[in-house]
Amino acid sequence: MKLSRILSNRNGISRSQANFLIASGRVTVNGAPCREPASEVDRFAQVQVDGEIIQAGEPARYLMLHKPAGYLSATLDDTHKTVLDLIAPALRPDLHIAGRLDRASTGLLILTNDGQWSRLLTEPRVKIPKVYRVTTAGPISKQTETLFAQGIWFEFEQLTTSPAQLDVLDTREARVTIYEGRYHQVKRMFHAAGNRVTALHRESMGDIRLDEALPPGDYRPLTIQEVCSVRN
Repeated sequence: MKLSRILSNRNGISRSQANFLIASGRVTVNGAPCREPASEVDRFAQVQVDGEIIQAGEPARYLMLHKPAGYLSATLDDTHKTVLDLIAPALRPDLHIAGRLDRASTGLLILTNDGQWSRLLTEPRVKIPKVYRVTTAGPISKQTETLFAQGIWFEFEQLTTSPAQLDVLDTREARVTIYEGRYHQVKRMFHAAGNRVTALHRESMGDIRLDEALPPGDYRPLTIQEVCSVRN
């Protein structure tokens, strides 16, 4: 929301009065003067006028969860356990999942209440690399590596995936790096190559790597460096 609108939402303050206060340097955002009425200010920022708090600022939450198998990547479900069941109730309000994993998959899952930040992490156009360790039902052919590098046609979306990197670790095991994160993308890519994924574990999203000290089902806040790595 624009800074001028935040101020003008106060009773008795017009938009022109808000603009005057801002231009006069009497308005601070997170403690720093802001003189631009059109500045976009999110709900997490503290806004003050002459030292009086106009917007307290909600706490932004960024959590890394080591997702175990058997939990839905959902905030609510009438039948199955969801990943939010693993989070302390006090931290749950407004949390959403930045890049889902299906029920059987494991590994790095990010939960946050910051929608702008999560879009940077997950939108296909941003091209943040996501790395998965995959086990397959059949041997991984040399042709699979070629197909992944070329990109694979997805009929439903009517598009070809961005080139993906396939590093074969064993006959039926590989590390896959994709840059989009479309619906069941890794499984669908292997299916297009005539194979089937039997286990999928996400290791990293961009510079955020699953903490090796984090047991399945446990979580921790992201570090400042991890949060900033997405914005950068």
